[in-house]
Amino acid sequence: MDNEVMQTVRHVLLLVLIVFGIGIISGRVAKWLRLPDVVLFIGAGMLLGQGMHLIAEQSSSLTNQLILAVGSALILFDGGRNIRWHGLKKVAVSVTLLSTVGVVITAGLCGYVAHEAFGLDWMTSLLIGAVISSTDPATIIPVFRQVKVRERLRETVESESAFNDATGSILTFALLAAIVGGQSLNIGEISYDFLRTALGGIAVGLVISFIVVFLVAHASWGWFREYAAISMISVSLAAYLAGDMLHVSGLMATFTAGLVWGNAHLLGLSVPDKQKEMGHVADNASVMMRMFIFILLGSQVDFSLLGEYLWPSLAVVAILVFIARPLTVFASVLPDLRSRWTWKEMLFMCWVRETGVIPAALSGIIVASGIPYADRIAAVVLMAVVFTILVQASTSAWLARKLGLEEKDSTPIE
Repeated sequence: MDNEVMQTVRHVLLLVLIVFGIGIISGRVAKWLRLPDVVLFIGAGMLLGQGMHLIAEQSSSLTNQLILAVGSALILFDGGRNIRWHGLKKVAVSVTLLSTVGVVITAGLCGYVAHEAFGLDWMTSLLIGAVISSTDPATIIPVFRQVKVRERLRETVESESAFNDATGSILTFALLAAIVGGQSLNIGEISYDFLRTALGGIAVGLVISFIVVFLVAHASWGWFREYAAISMISVSLAAYLAGDMLHVSGLMATFTAGLVWGNAHLLGLSVPDKQKEMGHVADNASVMMRMFIFILLGSQVDFSLLGEYLWPSLAVVAILVFIARPLTVFASVLPDLRSRWTWKEMLFMCWVRETGVIPAALSGIIVASGIPYADRIAAVVLMAVVFTILVQASTSAWLARKLGLEEKDSTPIE
């Protein structure tokens, strides 16, 4: 075997062993402290990366990009699989407004503060707001696997994180293209791109998931019944890949595929004898991907960049968490009279809005584009990731208990 290839193999194997080893320890400590494991994972990554220099995986590397793609797809599919269609219909208005109006409110407010704090031009400032405007499904879904709250509250926040990924990404790419090309924003074009990307992702997820579910669960045509768990993993990856190749939202596609898979009984398709097996496979795959994603994300936190732009970045993130998010929630859920949200539920939604993998990936694309002030954008994203995961995610369970929203007897849906 070629020497360079062997070195790469050893590097990947060593990375896997380090991540699994520290991930298992961190997971046990997180359980003991009653914290979401992503909090300990990202903290461990900071220690191993910038502290001890045991992990030095660049965000642009093939290994890192593959982990992000596979991990995000599996985690988001599992989130969709655990959402019940009848519950999602009841909160459709809230989810739609949070994913559209909410993103615009967040991007505008954070963009204004970035303009004042950094002294940047308006387009770059709005780009900062757009990058951090969406909540991150790869972070939110794992948190709700461990912080047990009322089902409709969990389903609303998880669904929002899946849908607003499309909105935030489209707005980010539109602003980036305008900056690179020296053009002005075209609202009509942005709206069209959103509808095409979001609806296209939904269509891809529906088609792929229905075909495979039919081949797995149909009474007569269930040829793949014995391979239900493997088929489930394949669907999540296929939906993401197909969406990406068709230039629609891959994450929307895999979330929709999970939603179809988890509600297949409504179509008269189910494999009750395989539910437990599929649940175990999904749970273990999700835990492994969380370990990889957040330990690597923590190892890539650049403390020197945070230090250089500490106060302006902190100002933007403070507005994001304490002003923009509450305004987003109240503007989006108060008009939804059918859902009759309580003040306690709305307060909880205000606090749960972690920033993680998706904004970090968008930040990497912006830095690679070479536009002016990209380092300021990267600093704000890093600050948002560190603050929202270490502070907000770690206190979500405590807040749920204080507000009386915790469901102690609930268990993950198999």
